[in-house]
Amino acid sequence: MIDPRLKVLQMVSHHGTVTAAAAALNYTPSAVSYQLRQLADELGTELIIQSGRGIKLTAAARTVLRHAEVLHAQVERAYAELAATTEEPSGSFTLCGFSTAATHLLPPAAAALRERYPQIRVRVIEAEPARCFDLLLSGDADLALVINTADLPPSADERFDQQPLVDDPLDLVVPAGHPLAERSRVSLADVADEQWIVGRPGSTYHELVRAACTSAGFSPNIAHHADEWDTGTALVAHHFGIILVPRLARLHDWPVVRIPLRGEPAPARRILAATRLGGGQHPVTRTALTTLTTTAETLLPPP
Repeated sequence: MIDPRLKVLQMVSHHGTVTAAAAALNYTPSAVSYQLRQLADELGTELIIQSGRGIKLTAAARTVLRHAEVLHAQVERAYAELAATTEEPSGSFTLCGFSTAATHLLPPAAAALRERYPQIRVRVIEAEPARCFDLLLSGDADLALVINTADLPPSADERFDQQPLVDDPLDLVVPAGHPLAERSRVSLADVADEQWIVGRPGSTYHELVRAACTSAGFSPNIAHHADEWDTGTALVAHHFGIILVPRLARLHDWPVVRIPLRGEPAPARRILAATRLGGGQHPVTRTALTTLTTTAETLLPPP
């Protein structure tokens, strides 16, 4: 319903380069450049200009984007209203989310959609939070579960509707026999001098742990990097350090002890449900959100 070249311009604005936008859209850079030139010719104005080694959007491009965001939101609302008038919606619906959500939250939601809307083709994509927003923007996903971090689009971003789904508390994992292993709860300050196992620099998990430790008044002594919970737990079991894991994460049978953290507030990662602006009223989206909320409350009941 809307010129797809506007979506290309949005992705270039979002990523800042033609190359990154092309990768997010699964296009070649030359295809993105060609579509932008076509759009600029039809509008009779420049949309991007060279700026050093990169590019810069013109004032005209910013104006086009402002109106495009309004148009896209209105189209989402139109699709939602149309779907509400249909007894059996058809087409496809894609959910995406980070690994833990893709394991414990998205499958029940996908199953509920498959049962409620048998004509809908339901897909699940595991993706890091930043990639989830790419999938929403490009139209390749309809609902995303992401972890709220500082590098994600702000809640006021008019391209998306983001709402809190659940807070996933962080637990401390120490080797069996550790001095704290008999405690029912600990604070991060109790382990400030320990060696830490965290995700790779730049990963959501890495930033989450550093932020939690900083809020407790110290910088963690990072000894090892592990992105998978099972890898980190194995290192803990062999006395290479300690880790923080979210309550949703399930650990295998290593000789370790999992201890809830205390604090005001207790460290947790906030999981958000995100859609394109205007898409939250679609009946299929509402069914998915209801199932996700129920599943999250079952897995993570309030204290």
